[in-house]
Amino acid sequence: MPRSAQVGTNEIVKAIDGELKQIIKAIKDVLQETPPELASDIMDYGIIMTGGSSQLRNFTDLVYRKTGVKATLAEDSIFCVVKGTGIALEHLDVYKKTVLSKK
Repeated sequence: MPRSAQVGTNEIVKAIDGELKQIIKAIKDVLQETPPELASDIMDYGIIMTGGSSQLRNFTDLVYRKTGVKATLAEDSIFCVVKGTGIALEHLDVYKKTVLSKK
């Protein structure tokens, strides 16, 4: 039988804590591997957060606290990934060369 249950914020945070830590670690790893000239731009302008996870309450604050880099939620963030994928597919001939040359 269907039923409803109340789940508090603390319970949600506990449930996704491991995933949040993985996301923060991935951001730190990318920042460490970023060339200095690009890293300085990131420090100046910050990170634009996209996707569904970026909409978690206070997630941009968490990213800032853990990385020292300002994080901002993108406009229409939940659709950024799918829109970008659509653009890449529309111009696959251009992006294919870039992707293949990275291997």
